Amino acid sequence: MTNVRHIRSMFDLSADETNNLIDLALQMKQERDSGTEKPRLPGKVLGLVFEKPSMRTRVSFEAAMVHLGGGSVFLSGQEVGFGERESESDIAKVMSGYVDALAVRTFSQERVDELARNSSVPVINALSDTEHPCQALGDFSTMKRHAGKLRGLKLAFVGDANNVARSLATAAAHTGVEFTLGCPNKYAFPAEFLKRVSSLGGTVRHVACPGDAVKDADFVYTDVWTSMGQESETTKRRRDFAVFQVDASLMSMAKPTAKFLHCLPAKRGEEVAAEVIDGPASLVFEQAEFRLHAQKALLLFLLGGDAVRK
Repeated sequence: MTNVRHIRSMFDLSADETNNLIDLALQMKQERDSGTEKPRLPGKVLGLVFEKPSMRTRVSFEAAMVHLGGGSVFLSGQEVGFGERESESDIAKVMSGYVDALAVRTFSQERVDELARNSSVPVINALSDTEHPCQALGDFSTMKRHAGKLRGLKLAFVGDANNVARSLATAAAHTGVEFTLGCPNKYAFPAEFLKRVSSLGGTVRHVACPGDAVKDADFVYTDVWTSMGQESETTKRRRDFAVFQVDASLMSMAKPTAKFLHCLPAKRGEEVAAEVIDGPASLVFEQAEFRLHAQKALLLFLLGGDAVRK
């Protein structure tokens, strides 16, 4: 099991691997659009075990496997009975006998790690409370498609240091993108995370003023103020983030060519104004599509090897 490659977080990828995956995702997009894609994973099966609800992640993984010539099996967290009906160890060992890779969407990063420790097939983090590597790969592919490059770009994330922000910050370190987090001080990244990013050669700039965060940004990103599992904090978070809404005024402080990003689902009128998310600078639906292409690239990386690359 120790030789099996898992993607539990963006830290499991090197800079070269991250950049290669982004380029491969762009290749998958081009092949899909031109009708030249090939069923590169015939007979392969992806297991999907989701504790959290999903639209984009589930559909994009299932569609990816169909496009690649394989198939998928979906199970809800209730069906597998995490930690109650069966242990993570037993689930990982059983599923390893049925599928070629396992994508897990769960609340606990520890659950992803425990599955990976006991799985003889690759485990992919399809979202946990602390990481969302698949989202970051899709987002950086979207950014490169529009900017033509990544190194030297400026990405501003306006919102709390959540799972998406963590994976974006790590991907930024891998790709040479300047990352700025704009949020109240108590919602910033913990020191341990910043140390890990620094070890990759990346830096995370944190500011408590949204205008300072987006200044000269090429891309402005936000996410919901209250993530799944934080519903009891909704009122407090709305108050704390009231001045952090990404509206036309805030976007005007970024570069004139700046594009808007959001991982969706969005709450118009809270973290983002409708005029922005539904406006000409918004790339949110292209981002959603790139989940498909990035996850194809990731599946080929884990199951197909270097032979798939040009």
